[in-house]
Amino acid sequence: MNLGNIQLDLQFEKAVKLLVQYMPVGEKRKKPLLMHVLRVGMYLYEHDYSADIVLAGLLHDILEWTEASEGLVKSEFGDAVLAIVKANTKDRSIVDPAERRREYIDRCIAVGESALIVKTADTLDSYRFYRSVDNTDEIARSVDIAKTILEKIPNEFKDPIFTELRSVSTS
Repeated sequence: MNLGNIQLDLQFEKAVKLLVQYMPVGEKRKKPLLMHVLRVGMYLYEHDYSADIVLAGLLHDILEWTEASEGLVKSEFGDAVLAIVKANTKDRSIVDPAERRREYIDRCIAVGESALIVKTADTLDSYRFYRSVDNTDEIARSVDIAKTILEKIPNEFKDPIFTELRSVSTS
């Protein structure tokens, strides 16, 4: 159980401080970035995922949206967290959004179930947020990501979060 895991709580706080230190302020985005990563991290924390998954969920956008470096993430949180974060970071050199989504989902699968769990938590939060603000384009994008994950997921990946994702893919 994560509740009462003082070591994880201290690491979580350390990750939040890092995010706040590096996060750009005042930029117009489709959704508030800090709140998004906090919700993803807390979802994973409350569902008793491992420390690496929780911390990577909290930090999953740090390389994509801040000036924080891979070296910093590695030195503060280790190789496993960095690998999950990198797998969840979009490759902006891929112009076609659908191709970009397929590529990072493939990267998550290659890294392992932990990386795909983080991508799934990210997708669930995005879907819920965009439903709450009635952003139909982003709802459709979230549904597409969910369907792509479910199409590509290896049979040996059995985590319950993937069952939860099915509710998004049928929206």
